Amino acid sequence: MAEANEAILYRMVLPEHTCPYGVRAKEMFEDAGIDFEDRVLKTREEVEAIEEQFGRSTTPVVIIGGQVIGGSEDLEEYLAERA
Repeated sequence: MAEANEAILYRMVLPEHTCPYGVRAKEMFEDAGIDFEDRVLKTREEVEAIEEQFGRSTTPVVIIGGQVIGGSEDLEEYLAERA
């Protein structure tokens, strides 16, 4: 069972492209002082597997307390509601 405050960020960092939304989500977690597990996806196959696993069509994928929050915009809304 996931802790209520457990946070995981799946973000894409490929040799040819770093997803700016993943970087933004990472910075939002850091700015908010929230501990999170930063899971970097380094291949297209890893990205596609995570997108399929969580029913998303893009990365990043943010999970908090075992619940998929969504992407960076969804994280921004989540953090605004906490404030």
